[in-house]
Amino acid sequence: MSGDQENGSMFPETVITLTDPTGRLSPVSTDQKSSFPKSGTRRPKVKTARTLSDKLRKLTSPKSKHPSSATKRISVALDQNWDDKTSICIRQERTEIANFWFKYQHPKYELLSIRLNPFTTFVSLIVIISFICWCITDPLQAQESLFTIKKTITQLFTWLYIGTQDFRTIFVLWLYFSKWGHVKLGKDKDKPEFSDAEWFSMLFACGVGIGLFFFSISEPLRHYTLSVDYPNNRYIKDGYLPDNSLAQIAMNITYYHWGLHAWVVYSIVGIILAFTSYRWDLPLTMKSCFYPLIGEKIFGWLGDSIDTLSIITTIFGVCTSLGLGAIQVSAGLHNLNKNIPMSTNVQIGIIWVITFCATISVVSGLRRGVRRVSQVCFFIGMFLMLVVFFLESPQYLLNLFIQSIGYYIQNIVQLSFHCDAFEQLNPSYGSKDRGRAYNDISDGEKEWMNEWTIFYWSWWIAWSPFVGAFIAKISRGRTIREFITGSITAPVLYSFLWLTIFGGSGIKMEREAASQGLCCPNWNNTMAELVRNQTHMHLDNERLIKKTRESWNDLCQREQCNACSQKVILDFNSTYLNLTDKILNTVLFGSQKDNITTRLIRLSCHEKENMWFFLMSSYGPYGYFLSVVTCLSLVLYLLTSSDSGSLIIDTLSSNGDNEPPVTQRIFWALVEGCCATALLAAGGPSALVAIQTASIVAAFPYTILLIILCVSLYSGLQQDYRPEGTNNPAFTIGLLDFVTTWQPRLIKQTVINMIKGPYTCGECLARINNSSHALMWQVSLSLLLVGWIVFMAVEEHLYIPGSMAIAWTCYFGYVFYVTGARVLLRMRCKIPGNMISDFLVTVFLWPTVIVQMEEHIKAGALNVVYPEDLSIPTSNSIDSKLEKASVDSEMDYIAKMYASFGTCDSNNRNTNITKN
Repeated sequence: MSGDQENGSMFPETVITLTDPTGRLSPVSTDQKSSFPKSGTRRPKVKTARTLSDKLRKLTSPKSKHPSSATKRISVALDQNWDDKTSICIRQERTEIANFWFKYQHPKYELLSIRLNPFTTFVSLIVIISFICWCITDPLQAQESLFTIKKTITQLFTWLYIGTQDFRTIFVLWLYFSKWGHVKLGKDKDKPEFSDAEWFSMLFACGVGIGLFFFSISEPLRHYTLSVDYPNNRYIKDGYLPDNSLAQIAMNITYYHWGLHAWVVYSIVGIILAFTSYRWDLPLTMKSCFYPLIGEKIFGWLGDSIDTLSIITTIFGVCTSLGLGAIQVSAGLHNLNKNIPMSTNVQIGIIWVITFCATISVVSGLRRGVRRVSQVCFFIGMFLMLVVFFLESPQYLLNLFIQSIGYYIQNIVQLSFHCDAFEQLNPSYGSKDRGRAYNDISDGEKEWMNEWTIFYWSWWIAWSPFVGAFIAKISRGRTIREFITGSITAPVLYSFLWLTIFGGSGIKMEREAASQGLCCPNWNNTMAELVRNQTHMHLDNERLIKKTRESWNDLCQREQCNACSQKVILDFNSTYLNLTDKILNTVLFGSQKDNITTRLIRLSCHEKENMWFFLMSSYGPYGYFLSVVTCLSLVLYLLTSSDSGSLIIDTLSSNGDNEPPVTQRIFWALVEGCCATALLAAGGPSALVAIQTASIVAAFPYTILLIILCVSLYSGLQQDYRPEGTNNPAFTIGLLDFVTTWQPRLIKQTVINMIKGPYTCGECLARINNSSHALMWQVSLSLLLVGWIVFMAVEEHLYIPGSMAIAWTCYFGYVFYVTGARVLLRMRCKIPGNMISDFLVTVFLWPTVIVQMEEHIKAGALNVVYPEDLSIPTSNSIDSKLEKASVDSEMDYIAKMYASFGTCDSNNRNTNITKN
């Protein structure tokens, strides 16, 4: 031992610097005692200087014979020196330094202060305003273009929507029962901010909105009854299926669209956002979800682009709900008072009443505003559900609930994997030859999957950044298992109960109305208006029978009165004038029958927004009261969606700031109102259909991003609970470094390898396999890549059928080749990963995959000798014992050095630690 060691100065003038994962923190103050995180939580990196740095590198290097022992002892020392002040400091430094900011602090009035990310804010506004202007100036073209894109996506990628939704569901179920279920979304000592009841009411009101009101009655009936205006499913077209079985299938399909598969998208986004934000102290923005995969690259244009896409998708979703909700509230007011028209002006007024209230709620904040409104919404919904339950037949609804739950559990696997493959192919020609006599009615319509299941999954996914971020915002301190229980299990059971009560009541009324002879006439109110103004002759039953059918077809839609309309006209013994008055004054004429205490209505005859109020009106003297309560509940649910959306959009646009300026919250609430108002005023329902379709189109990227989020969450959990002191090998550069770091060298290499890729990949394969002959691999790869390009050109210009198939066969052969090279390199360098992820990244990023392999080999990765490849002395040998004693002595001192570290102090961060 040297003299310095004997005098206690082995590491003179050593400076210790702690940094967070961004590497942007200043040296940590050591004037206070602190404690590092407990085992299993993510730590900031440790950087040292001079002698201590050299010692640590030597002791923890792969060539050390006791690397795990050394790093473990460092970890134990670090575990004893961390507290919440350091965590707060890291988050402040990360938010203030790493992100892109525009700030203005008014010296007197906080209302005039601004604090936002200019990239995400202004790019989002440009896209939103441009899209609105397009819809306003040319709504028909906008609608046609969006419908074309939507149809293309749904026809080509039904398998993607169905398959990824199943994958996400399986992943969440695995996560619930896995060892990660106890992981807390926050620090180990964090407690939930809201009670279970408050938390559930807020997440449910935000995640559902008006959807359950709008679809709880209409969807089961649409799946149960044959329609000429909507696509019919394969079950309705089956002429041999019993009616009771069809009713149960209708309930099961509705359960499927509102059940487990629906809520998992919110849960995945919420879990990883809460995990990275509260446990790793990252900003509460969508880009933070990708930190486990790309690390610090989220703090740049790539991360800002993710937040921008999230803002645009959320705006479209909230504005669509505002517009559609306003239409439904307008329908409810019209049913309550016929003097209130279902006009655009009334709907715009409703939107601005909701926007004004949402602004007040947003300004009030999460605890006073959103929480209270959500609680009121939840209790009003419970009140409506209980009243209808007891007004109907409770035993019937209870039987239906238990029966439907069992049917759902029994059939969910088959239903959730069904893609309507044969229905989307062609009608079943030749079925009569195969003994299928009911050929003409047995096939489901190919558009049904697009209009229902794909629409639902797109709609849920489009709302996932908004709802997931909101649920994460209110879920700090809960474990992953508690989060899944609250965000999936409880909402699904509650939704099933709601759908059973209202959907079951709707099917019951539909059957009772049919039993009284009520049907669905196809009245044409516009033509009836013309007939009323021009015709005043008396037409009794006898004269109506004698007249030709064409003489009164102008009363009906589609140029011909259906059987129901003919029956009603022939049964109506009155003047032609009174008949047209009847048609004009009530849309229920022919489908309604009033008894002494109840009203029967054939619900399937009417539009979706009216079905709810028609069911409420059937409850005699209580119908008017229930309709009033429904309108109030609809307004409050819209209010909750609007103010929740404003809070989350403001958080995304301000880099995850928990308390952005009040001005910005008001601004985003007004943007939502202006967007919905402009669309209603310009194009009415057509423009809203266009914006709704746009939200579905915008959700397509999130279908893929949500799969990446599952991988990111799994990777983050592994990193968070990695054994102490271990650090998995990784590639020298990341796949996206050529665009995130803007290094000219990497950009040049990527562009060159789009052409030179086969040559470079062949060289890599030769190096990996310790071969000096790369020509065989280079020729094979070149033939595949050139074949892809040539056959695509042949298909495009020479129109030779089948060339495209050969082209894509060549492309995927090339991808498999490059994937194999990456897998071999990973195995040789002991880099964790799997073949599936290698294949997926190679499909889309094969030039950068080749550059990554080339750079990794150039860095000498193939020359590294790993500890497990060395011959380590046995633990009983004298040399091993002496070496271990030397290591332990030095590590004991390093542990003492770390024991004196302090917390992150913003006033004093630079401290030299010198051994006396």
